[in-house]
Amino acid sequence: MVFSYYTRLSETQKRVYRQSDSISFISLKQTTELFELVDLLASTLETKDTRLVQNVCQQLSDRILDELQVEKIPVEILSVRPSNDWGELHGLYFQKVDGQHPKIQLWMRTAQHKRVVAFKTFLRTFLHEICHHLDYELHKLPDSLHTEGFYKRISSLFNQLNSN
Repeated sequence: MVFSYYTRLSETQKRVYRQSDSISFISLKQTTELFELVDLLASTLETKDTRLVQNVCQQLSDRILDELQVEKIPVEILSVRPSNDWGELHGLYFQKVDGQHPKIQLWMRTAQHKRVVAFKTFLRTFLHEICHHLDYELHKLPDSLHTEGFYKRISSLFNQLNSN
């Protein structure tokens, strides 16, 4: 399946899109440590403490990236999501540019009601941003596009980590 924005891409971008779309799975070893970190993230999110959530997210990110032999990146957890007429921002991936290191930012509270985001939504957002990093560092794609394959990769990680 090709998303509608595909027609607006350059030929080079279309090649990257097709390459991204062809990758549908990321395999992780099903370790007790990973399941424990996911469980810890769920309980830590309930504390509403951004510092604690950031610590667990960093541990989970480090563990996933270590296993995949990919450069670790900092994960920053912020409180209330920014919003505008376009909606709410859930997370951001900042790629490596001009010597600056990549990083992930996630927001843990909804913009309108300032409630802590549901665990599964938060985990999917976290994995979404991890997949952007993996597109550049693991799959060596020149760009990280939202393709069907990209969303399948997120689901593959989510299903492996949330199968406990």
